[in-house]
Amino acid sequence: MPILALESSCDETAAAICTPEGTLLASRIASQAEIHRRYGGVVPEVASRNHILHVRPLVQEVLEEAGLALGEITAFAATSGPGLVSSLLIGTSMAKALAVAEKKPFLAVNHMEGHLLSPFMGGQGPVRPSVALIVSGGHTMLVQVKSVGEYILLGRTRDDAAGEAFDKVAKMIGLPYPGGPEIDKQARQGNPRAFAFPRSFMDGESLEFSFSGLKTAVLYELPKLNLEDPTVLADVCASVQEAIIEVLVEKLVLAARQTGETLVTVSGGVSCNRGLREKLMARCEKEKLTLLLAKPDLCTDNAGMIAYAASQRFQLGQSSALEADVDPNLALV
Repeated sequence: MPILALESSCDETAAAICTPEGTLLASRIASQAEIHRRYGGVVPEVASRNHILHVRPLVQEVLEEAGLALGEITAFAATSGPGLVSSLLIGTSMAKALAVAEKKPFLAVNHMEGHLLSPFMGGQGPVRPSVALIVSGGHTMLVQVKSVGEYILLGRTRDDAAGEAFDKVAKMIGLPYPGGPEIDKQARQGNPRAFAFPRSFMDGESLEFSFSGLKTAVLYELPKLNLEDPTVLADVCASVQEAIIEVLVEKLVLAARQTGETLVTVSGGVSCNRGLREKLMARCEKEKLTLLLAKPDLCTDNAGMIAYAASQRFQLGQSSALEADVDPNLALV
């Protein structure tokens, strides 16, 4: 019962075919990172034009990789939000067209649900009760998972997401876009205690996040620093990364305590961060929590997680109307 899904919520065009068990039969991504790097961020019009160029060849490539004909696909799915409207429309329009042509069901998938369920792929399923940390460029949230489609929002960022904080700080200190991987790379050589950057909402029982204060603290510190000194640059990166990671890890552990869940999952682009993964594994072992981390190739925007989320919904007898519109502000809960 393979499902073919498309992901085009931002600047990555992706197609994948997945089984209900979460086994990827094929997955391809056409990245636009190099194109948008020259602008220091994603340009919506440029992104949508490139989605148009890539989406059809990617569909053909995943079908060939999986050894399947179009008629053997059980259902077609696409990300319907959140994201850039002009980008979302490309993937959903293509998936709907395929569904109509093949007389198969169509499923509109929430991008955040794709991230949420991605740790259960590759033999880690089925989806079961847990506390999830989704940490990406545009979102940072804690969610309690009861079952597929039954989620409770525990806390989210009040301003910048963790990924935004990484990218904005990177831009301040002259590192290229995307900033998160660049800071992670520099941080390996730095002292994470060199600068005492703030950790917001760490007192009490709050599961909310805030990273704007960290960004401001870095901005005020910069005039005092010589960033041309590699040691200083590495220390800034290590200290920023440590501040973000400490908040993420502590909030996840606190959420597990408050809910009584012993399984925790982490997904989203920022979860590729080497330092975050190391701290999560060490802390979860200490707290006797079972940790499921999304595989690195499923952390950034990809269609595999969209296909998996669609397959879980499809098994529950769900599908979407072809008239269903995209929603750039689509909420998970």
